[in-house]
Amino acid sequence: MVFKQILYLGHWIIKLDTTTFISFLNYAQKKSGRSKTRLLLDILYSVLRYKISIVEYFQYNFYLIGKEERIKYVGTPYLEEYQLKMNPKSENYLLQNKLKFLEIYAPFVKHSYATIADLQTNNNAAAKVLTNKSGKIVLKSILGESGKGIEVISVKDIDSRAIIKRLAATGNDFVEEYIIQHRDLMRLAPSAVNTLRIVTQLNKLDEVEILGTSLRISIHSFIDNMSAGNVAAPVNLSTGIIEGPGVYLDITKPDEYKHPLSGIDIIGFTVPYWKESLQMAKDAASFNKNNRSIGWDIAITDDGPDLIEGNHNWGKQLWQLPVKRGLKPLIEPYL
Repeated sequence: MVFKQILYLGHWIIKLDTTTFISFLNYAQKKSGRSKTRLLLDILYSVLRYKISIVEYFQYNFYLIGKEERIKYVGTPYLEEYQLKMNPKSENYLLQNKLKFLEIYAPFVKHSYATIADLQTNNNAAAKVLTNKSGKIVLKSILGESGKGIEVISVKDIDSRAIIKRLAATGNDFVEEYIIQHRDLMRLAPSAVNTLRIVTQLNKLDEVEILGTSLRISIHSFIDNMSAGNVAAPVNLSTGIIEGPGVYLDITKPDEYKHPLSGIDIIGFTVPYWKESLQMAKDAASFNKNNRSIGWDIAITDDGPDLIEGNHNWGKQLWQLPVKRGLKPLIEPYL
């Protein structure tokens, strides 16, 4: 096990963004009052002892907390092992392949979409997505992750042939209608569709339990992913009310208590159609029980929730950072 962690350490050193690392290290030194040498030694120890990555050391505030809090955090290696047990490779392709997902979970998907084949034949699916009420479409990759490669374009004065060319140029392979989000979410953060992340888990009785709920909130980006520089805030499971500030992946940025563009308070914001969204996630989790732990992304429109995708490898940062504590005790019982 230690040997495996050493391999992980080597991988993270190779992949490490030096600029980000130096920025985080300087910040941690200032906040903790510890020397860089002590911090570097602690990073090495923590990576091996707690199964976290180098960047997670900073994001989980390990430079400020002790052992009792550290052991509660879930890092990359631990979560990968957990998710592979919950969502085996023989089944998780249903979630990885976005087109397969849209097909399998069609009862919960309200927006239209079209494949390259649909666009080539100009069939009903193509016509529907190209005439959607938003006037825009989203170009996506079937196997895309974290919003990478996504492009939003207007369908005004553009035909199927031009869209196919644009798909090829951007490395994407299907299109979805651009969802018009609920008016309250539009007032809060208008630059992107702000989606809920609801993590579900099936217990031994195949009952659905909720492991976490958060709202991704766009700042300046046309996508809402935290990796694009946006924030995420914790949502109270019972009320649907945001109960903490928006947090960044970048530890040098302060938490957002008001949206920096709209000026609306983040804490106290009520997510529309909360009960309906929770029910959709629960129903989707029960719909196919071969994958047992899923992070659902749900958009909220004026007409209710709309399922965007399910993630077999739902992220540990989006799950833990908004609540500012480690959540390993929540998933340990399922092992």
